Amino acid sequence: MTKDDIKKIYTNKIKELNKHNNLYYEKSKPIISDAKFDELKNEIINLEKKYIFLKSKNSPNIVVGFTPSKMFEKHKHKVPMLSLSNAFNSEDLHNFEKKIFNYLNQNIKIEYSVEPKIDGISASLYYKKKKLIIGVSRGDGKVGEVITENLKTIKDIPQEITYPNFPEEIEIRGEVFIKKKDFIKLKDNFANPRNAASGSLRQKNPIETKKIPLNFIAYTFGYFQGNLFSFQSEFLKNLKKWGFKTNKDNKVLKSINELLNFHKNFENKRFDLEYDVDGLVYKVNDLNLQNRLGFTSNSPRWAIAHKFSADSASTKVLNIEIQVGRTGALTPVAKVEPVNIGGVVVSNATLHNEDEIKRKDIRIGDIVKIERAGDVIPHVIEVDLNKRNRNSKPFSFPEKCPSCGSNTIKEFNKITKKIDAVRRCVNDGYDCERIAVEKIKHFISKEALNIDGLGKKVVEKFWDLGLIKKPQDIFNLNYLEIKNLDGWGSLSADNLKKSIENSKKVSLQRFIYSIGIRHIGIENAKLISDNVNNVNHLIETIKKNQLNKFLLIDGIGETQIVSLKNFFSNKKNLDILIELNKILDIENQIVSKNGILKNKSFMFTGKLNGISRAEAKSLIEKNSGTTISSISKNLDYLVIGDKPTKRKIDQAKNFGIKVISQKELIKLLN
Repeated sequence: MTKDDIKKIYTNKIKELNKHNNLYYEKSKPIISDAKFDELKNEIINLEKKYIFLKSKNSPNIVVGFTPSKMFEKHKHKVPMLSLSNAFNSEDLHNFEKKIFNYLNQNIKIEYSVEPKIDGISASLYYKKKKLIIGVSRGDGKVGEVITENLKTIKDIPQEITYPNFPEEIEIRGEVFIKKKDFIKLKDNFANPRNAASGSLRQKNPIETKKIPLNFIAYTFGYFQGNLFSFQSEFLKNLKKWGFKTNKDNKVLKSINELLNFHKNFENKRFDLEYDVDGLVYKVNDLNLQNRLGFTSNSPRWAIAHKFSADSASTKVLNIEIQVGRTGALTPVAKVEPVNIGGVVVSNATLHNEDEIKRKDIRIGDIVKIERAGDVIPHVIEVDLNKRNRNSKPFSFPEKCPSCGSNTIKEFNKITKKIDAVRRCVNDGYDCERIAVEKIKHFISKEALNIDGLGKKVVEKFWDLGLIKKPQDIFNLNYLEIKNLDGWGSLSADNLKKSIENSKKVSLQRFIYSIGIRHIGIENAKLISDNVNNVNHLIETIKKNQLNKFLLIDGIGETQIVSLKNFFSNKKNLDILIELNKILDIENQIVSKNGILKNKSFMFTGKLNGISRAEAKSLIEKNSGTTISSISKNLDYLVIGDKPTKRKIDQAKNFGIKVISQKELIKLLN
């Protein structure tokens, strides 16, 4: 499947999620079941993990839950309530554990704390001096709604702790849910138990909430002052001592095989439970390892949700459409006869890419089996050849871009030494309409300029009306014309204007990311912004054709440099960058210099023991140091591990660079 196909499907899923979020959270009139809603959300999360170029300000990877309602006071979580990555099979679990080993650079024995994933609503309880001070919803993961009085109506939540050794200050996290037998009495008012729990918690009047039989099970902590526990399982046992309910099915298991066996057995009995579950959660039991592993931008490295089995169905391929994405990728999507899969009506299925169509020999008119599983969108598993029309013909993938008519190519991947499966439009700018539209959508997305009110549908509409053709057009909109459009008015036009004005002040990192350069995600944008410090320096680097100097940045490789050169070889892209610099207030990148490694640079050679380079790099950066990828006079320390490269050591000595061992690095870090 090409990037464009992925993006289009992704966009539709985000739109669908936004619609149901609004119906559920704002209007309290959900029209889909809890399982459907949660499945949709998890599909989006999985697709974003699989395809790093997908971004949206409404992504559950960024927003996590939902934007806190204006009806409630807001509260910022001391520790973000991030979502979990998902696993659907043994391969996913083995990959999860492999990533842990790679990050720690240790192939150690890991035991897992296993907990049923109750299908409810997450909540945080802040206790200080043994008293419940405030209760907060998950919200968008960073900021939640204050729902203290509603949470106090739940009998499972202690308002004051009597246990003598309860922490001075702690945030207990858990799940609010309704048991199946209790929901029977409420089913005329709510679509499903999860919606009933959410709607009840978000009542303005706690007396109304008290009428609903809500339950609470505690499963972890967020902020914890003076944590002395060593294991997740140990913490869970103490939760019971403190007066919280925990899940009786919690386990500690010691291998992936044990996890798989437990998952299989638990899935068979899940319908007999008194509450709804949609999977199991596996957490590295050792809290010290959890701390070392830390988090990615949207999920912990030490935990994963193992979902229950997918559903499938057969249907007919009515057509195959080619979609073009921001980076020119051509993605085929099968338009199929609508079919109900697991309670969700499916009319689109991804075909991934040209090679996948050929491998499975998928043709228009075929009867195919479609599955909804790990991918955000349904995908075709196989073709029923016995039902194929004898006059059918193989699908011919276009060699010209369906948007602009430019040539399409399959690039040679220097890393894999193979031709890429994805075919791309050679146009890397705003001359291709579909690429341009997708670039503008990326420009206004959550992790870029984050312009509220200018969603993807609005971008499409404004493009069709000729109001926006390039990113800078966003800041010169005719609001008198906009307020007279269908669905708009003075208030919505004024709100959009304010949102656009507010977006003008942006960090250098987010600005670089917003441009939408292939292979330059938010992390690479940060690396570049740390190096150039301000946008004028970046522009000068591009004009002087000095992009190769970014190869010195640890984490930036030949792939990123080639992508940058290709992008800015199109003068129109550089002109847009210069024009945006005149319009926006792009903040200079300020790198913290207060740590014990301030103004010091490091490079590694050889294998480290008991720690990966990624973790070592993270530790250096946390202490205000930097890491670079090649020897130069600007390097302060060359850190050597096992079997270092002799050439690098000789180069370092010639430059007078200090060569240190891993133990010496640890001493520098205290």
